[in-house]
Amino acid sequence: MRPATGEQYELDFGDLSATITQVGAGIRSLRFAESDLTEPYGAQEQPPSACGIVLVPWPNRVADGRWELDGEPRQLDLTEPAKRNAIHGLLRRRPYELVDRTDSTVTQAATIFPEPGYPFLLETAVTHELHTDGLQVTHSIVNAGDRPAPVAVGAHPYLRIADVPPEQLTVTVKARTRFEVDARSNVVAQLPVEGTDFDLSAGRRVSELDLDTGFADLPEGAVEHVLAADDGRRVVLWGDEAFRYVQVFTHRSFATKPGGVALAIEPMTAPANALNSGTGLRWLEPGETWTVSWGIRPEGFGGEAYLASWG
Repeated sequence: MRPATGEQYELDFGDLSATITQVGAGIRSLRFAESDLTEPYGAQEQPPSACGIVLVPWPNRVADGRWELDGEPRQLDLTEPAKRNAIHGLLRRRPYELVDRTDSTVTQAATIFPEPGYPFLLETAVTHELHTDGLQVTHSIVNAGDRPAPVAVGAHPYLRIADVPPEQLTVTVKARTRFEVDARSNVVAQLPVEGTDFDLSAGRRVSELDLDTGFADLPEGAVEHVLAADDGRRVVLWGDEAFRYVQVFTHRSFATKPGGVALAIEPMTAPANALNSGTGLRWLEPGETWTVSWGIRPEGFGGEAYLASWG
């Protein structure tokens, strides 16, 4: 039977392995030796709760799916009907086309064609590569149209450390502010986190948290968010300077983990509702290309043997 997410690209590099999907260009699994670094799901399943997918040309929610372009209202399809929002862009359920692959790398591409809610023509590509520092994901977007286009990039990995229950792990996100939301998860304010339960800068036990929260004001330069086990093993999600925002989601009804918690740490170049606020948006000129990268790095899983596996 054909997998629910299309072609499955199996990547290997030393002790690292990954399965990347055609639909959504998602991460279906990422492992170091026998240790899962992300929440896996089956080949016959759709990505549960956006697990591992690419979020383009906007991440997170657009309230009511409405925004304005040059003073004219635009209406996106409401892809989160229960909350009447448009969520996670236009490619989450679309198949990508294979561009290139090796044993450790796959590049896929997808076109975003103009539509009433988003009247722009974009050529997008994403490369998943395993190497000595773990998994690197590189996105490129080309404005193939004749007018400037607003774009943002995100991803939706759920991190884990082998068989350690996520609620027993510690998450660290060095952000100074967070986005407050209403009952429909739409942004209403940006608030400081210092002295509140939303301050993750010194590390917080996942079991203590109940979050679907966007964070901002990250340290300058490249950023790192850390999920750590008590035995010293860590999974680091890093992003280049474009990834100035992150969403942290403690999911207690994750489809493949009944009764447990799944933790999403979502790197984003713009926060929720950016098409309205303009915050973090990149306006690409016709013919312009924008390239950004993020990745997942395991630490403490094998000491010197870990490095020797690529020697």
